[in-house]
Formats: sequence, structure tokens, C-alpha cells
Amino acid sequence: MDTNQCILEALKIATDTKAFELGEHLLHRAPILFQEHFPGRKAVIIADRNTWNAAGEAVFGYMQAAGVPCECHLIEEEEFHADWPYVERLDNVLDRTGAVAVAVGSGVINDLCKLASFHHGQSYMCVATAASVDGYSSSGAVVTQDGAKINVETHAPLVILADVNVLAAAPKEMTAAGYADLAAKVPAGAEWMIADLFGTEPIQPAAWHVLQDVLDDLIADPAGTAAGNPDAIASLFAGLTLSGIAMQAAKSSRPASCTEHLFSHVLDMTHHRYKGKFQSHGFQVAVGTLTMCAFFDEFFKMDLSTLDVDACVAAWPTLEEEQQRAIALFKDFPVPMLGYTEITKKYNDRDTVRVQLTRVKENWPDFKAKLQAQCYTFEKMRALFAAAGAPTDPEQIGVSRRQLRSMVDLTQLLRWRINLLDLAKRAGIYDKLVARVFGKGGAWEID
Repeated sequence: MDTNQCILEALKIATDTKAFELGEHLLHRAPILFQEHFPGRKAVIIADRNTWNAAGEAVFGYMQAAGVPCECHLIEEEEFHADWPYVERLDNVLDRTGAVAVAVGSGVINDLCKLASFHHGQSYMCVATAASVDGYSSSGAVVTQDGAKINVETHAPLVILADVNVLAAAPKEMTAAGYADLAAKVPAGAEWMIADLFGTEPIQPAAWHVLQDVLDDLIADPAGTAAGNPDAIASLFAGLTLSGIAMQAAKSSRPASCTEHLFSHVLDMTHHRYKGKFQSHGFQVAVGTLTMCAFFDEFFKMDLSTLDVDACVAAWPTLEEEQQRAIALFKDFPVPMLGYTEITKKYNDRDTVRVQLTRVKENWPDFKAKLQAQCYTFEKMRALFAAAGAPTDPEQIGVSRRQLRSMVDLTQLLRWRINLLDLAKRAGIYDKLVARVFGKGGAWEID
């Protein structure tokens, strides 16, 4: 597969990103791309200690040598996240310098620069340092504000430069995290198919095909990814970029994430640490992805063509009952009203639920076959993660299976987006589904 050609074709539907270069020994291209797309502007290199060593210092040197007005701003903290105070810090940097941000880093640096640049009504340039996330080319910035994880719709970078040598030199854990983040698009795609059937978020063909048509190929070499093979790393980064472009086209994160990402959000919002350290987004998503694969495995064993729609509708709770359930579930959560807010947004009345379940029942054999063609089994995904170096068990990131089970109820209510668990709730099979995954003989059997 010609990864660069895939990206060039994808850029035709991108709304924000106009220039993308991926290859070996490319850092010297930074000033050329900057001057072409930001003529006459000053640059400010935004990096942390690690990304400065990986690429920032070299980019700064190339900028100076090319005569580009440039300064740098280093985030000195050893461990930091995309929290609002850092956004404000970068807002101040852009205020002071009047410059265009050049984000040298991966997920956190990119999201911070993305939002600060958006606040200033301008775009920015990104120099990637790890194939660890799909946020490089997405239009959403995921940040934490007032304790809640939020996805702010902004603009993706105008220019993305990715040197494969730099990406391959990144810590293996970061690359494995990126692999897991890309593989997460498998169950996320299946859940988008459910939302499409329900009519809540119809599939947008351009955003779907740009990634899903090549996704299987892009994650087919987990061992090569783990070994730092340049071709495998390039394919991984291309896939992550395509994911971001799909989000640009959709103006939403729907093409790239659903319930599997919500497990990560819960862990982030509860400040989960393992061995004293926060766990990477990709590793948290790996656990969520495996969990959703397990749910789909069990879901496919059920026959929804025999669904008693009338009984399901009669049992469907009122909005007030759902709001009270959310309040009870989230009472000890750092953002106690989050579940209430989100279920209020996505609640459907009984007439709507009847339509949704009738569609599922009448289309079940064909719909099930389409979902199965999209999904990977739990065991297949687990084998891929093992080969890539990503977690294959929640305990590898310090989450017990009992703790993971408690998170499931939160994820069903954590965001307004329709997911498999919402379908299970409507069909009256939620408890059975959870019991099969976490019960005796289940993928995540609790001792």
C-alpha cells in the first residue's frame, strides 16, 4: 500500500489540513513547509523536554538557518496532561509572541496547540514525534476542564510533518499505544453502524470509506510495528492520520471513537495511576477495545429477530427515571452531574425506541452479518495487541476486572453518543450481556 498516496487522496476531503509529508529524514523540510503555508509569520516551537530532544531542537535549528523568525517554549513538567491551565499558558505564549505554533510532540502537545491556536483564530503546524495517537489530524481537541474530559471542535493543523526515523525512535510503549488507538476504529465502526441504523448519527460515506476501507491492511503487521520496522511505522502513522482526516470530514469524532474510548475517559477523570504513573490514552483504549470486542462476541450469540418489541417498549424507563439512575451512578464520580447531563441529551422516548428496535428486529440477519464483518473477535484482537506490545488484560494497566465491570455502567451514560450498550438497554439484554462478559467463562471472568 502506498501510504503517502492514501493520504494525498484523503486530503481532498480534509477541511483543515492542506499539507502532509511522511518519510525518512524529513525534519529539514520544516522551514520550507512553514514559509510556504505561513509566509511572513513568526514561529514558536512548542515542545516538552522529551520532544525537544527528539525533534524540537533540530526543527528550531533548521528554522533559524532558513531565516524564519523563531523562538521556543518548553513545557518543563516531567508529567503533564491536556488540562486547561496548560491551554491558558499557551494562549499567553501566542499573545506575547504573535507567532504561529509549531507543535513538536504527540497527543498532549498537539491538543494544547490546537486549542490555543483556535482561540487565536489561526492554524498551526505539527511535527509528529510518535505514532501514538490519531489526534494529529483531527479537528477536535480533547482537554480536561473542571474535572471533565471534553472534546472541543476546533481546527486540525494546516501542515503535518512526520519523520519516520523520529517516529521509529519513540518509546515502544508509545507506538503500541498508537496501534491500539488505530485498532479501536474496528469496534467504533460497528457502533457507528448501530447509530446509523437508529438514525441518530448517519454514516457519512466519505468519512467512513477514507479509513475503514484500508483499516484491516493498516493494522495487519503488529509485529513489524513492535519491531520499529519503518514501513510498518509509516503504515501506522498513515492510518492514524486517515482517522483524523475522517474526523475532519465528519466534523465529529464519530468515525474514530465510541464506547472503547469512554473507558479511557473514566480512567482519566478519576486520575487513575498504576505504579505511580498515569497510563497512556492508547493503553487505556486497548482495554476498552478488548472489552467492546467481548461484548460484540456475546451480542452475536443472541437472536434479536425474536425480540418482543412491545415488551421492551413497555419496560422502557422515563427520562426522569434515567436521570435519577445517572445521579445515583455518578454520585461519587469527580463530575457527579455528567451522567445526568449526557443521558438527558441522548434519551429517546418510547415511540422512538419502538422505531429503533423494530429496525433491529426486521433487519437482524443482514445487520448482524454486516456487524460481524466489521468486528474482530476478542481473541483475534487480543492476539494483535499481544504482537504489538499493547495490553491484553486490564490488570496490565492496574485495573482489576471488578473495577472494569463497575466502569461499564458509567460508560453507557458518559456520553450522548448511541452505542452497543444503549441498544442492549433498549432490547432488555444489557444485564445478560454484562453477565456473559464478566461471569463464569466470560472474556473478563471475575474470580
